[in-house]
Amino acid sequence: MSSLKRIISPVAIVAFAAVAHADVGGDAERGEDLFRQCSSCHQIGAGAVDRVGPQLNGIFDRSAGQAEGFRYSEGLERAAAGGLTWTYESLDAYIKDPRSLVSQTRMSFRGFDDQQDRDDVLAYLRLFSDNPQDIPESAPTAAAVDHEVAPEILAIIGDPAYGEYLSGECTSCHQTSGAASGIPSITHWPSEDFVIAMHAYKGGVRQHPVMQMMAGRLSNEEIAALAAFFEDIE
Repeated sequence: MSSLKRIISPVAIVAFAAVAHADVGGDAERGEDLFRQCSSCHQIGAGAVDRVGPQLNGIFDRSAGQAEGFRYSEGLERAAAGGLTWTYESLDAYIKDPRSLVSQTRMSFRGFDDQQDRDDVLAYLRLFSDNPQDIPESAPTAAAVDHEVAPEILAIIGDPAYGEYLSGECTSCHQTSGAASGIPSITHWPSEDFVIAMHAYKGGVRQHPVMQMMAGRLSNEEIAALAAFFEDIE
């Protein structure tokens, strides 16, 4: 079975697993609350832009990998070349277990196990696909920020070459390919998001003792350099 799974495309996997979810009712209001688990990477609604992940307006029935200007992982690009389209069924499979549908995706979310949770999230996402001219103004468009960082720190222009020199401790856990096998990807993060996250560890806001120790050893300039390196890493 494992060898069969390796040779069939994401489109075929969805076809094997498809059920008539399109007619399953979802609670969009509850889905909005659940979507907050996704909002650190994805924006949706009026004014949404690409961040760590692409913005999700108009996602339904769109061919995968089509957000203009967004740099997708090689795994997602392969799936897109294989004909993956974001239908209800494929989105349901993806948010259940991203890496089962798209190998080597940079999306580090572990997935919604519960079918009702997925139905509710997809009902919420559908609000921004069915009538794009009527996207709600009240939608949570901003990526989640869990720490305030001084503007002068965010304004530091990092040296990516210096960031590459410093990156050895990071890449002992995080894969430069962008693959997320149990450890979140940090490639192609917007520099500001990277800096905010590192300062959240540095300030003890984010609770991870190893990351707190590593961030605590870094100067503002070193954090900026790492952010610049990982943002544009090939």
